[in-house]
Amino acid sequence: MFNSKEGSVQQINCADPQDFRKVYNATMQLLFKVSFRIVNDEEVAEDLVHDSYIKANEKKLVFPSMDDAKFWLIRVVKNASLNYAKRKVREAKAYHKALYENRQHMDSGETDLLKAEAIQKTKEALNLLPEKLREVLILREYGEMNYKEIGQALGITEGNVKVRVFRAREQLAKIIGEDDVYLS
Repeated sequence: MFNSKEGSVQQINCADPQDFRKVYNATMQLLFKVSFRIVNDEEVAEDLVHDSYIKANEKKLVFPSMDDAKFWLIRVVKNASLNYAKRKVREAKAYHKALYENRQHMDSGETDLLKAEAIQKTKEALNLLPEKLREVLILREYGEMNYKEIGQALGITEGNVKVRVFRAREQLAKIIGEDDVYLS
């Protein structure tokens, strides 16, 4: 008996056209502002707000008070708006990826030949370096070791490794001749 009295006075039934109109009039502007702040698009915000009203109506939700209805609708609109914004970001990323990142770079036969010649010339030039310079450069560039690791491996100081790498690169550039090698 207590619930039926309370229900007739305070409860808001979203399936009832009069209650639905009260909820709509009391919350529409607020819900629109919440959604618009998130999605930054008037039409989308309006659609998301209307979708939340449709959910409440279709589910025939009954709320103890107008405040409960308002808070439920705010939560629904906020979540729908955030989901929409996230989906738009994912779509934009996928669109960008499809347009720009998936393009395969095809080398021409000429480019492949120039690269192969450059690699061969670099290997030959590397073999012309003195052993001390060649080993530090190989460990640094091909072994991807840092100066400290190279120093420990060769039993020399880190400073000595840096000097040897610098000198090896200088001599390699002189041997190869900077204009003679195609690197891309």
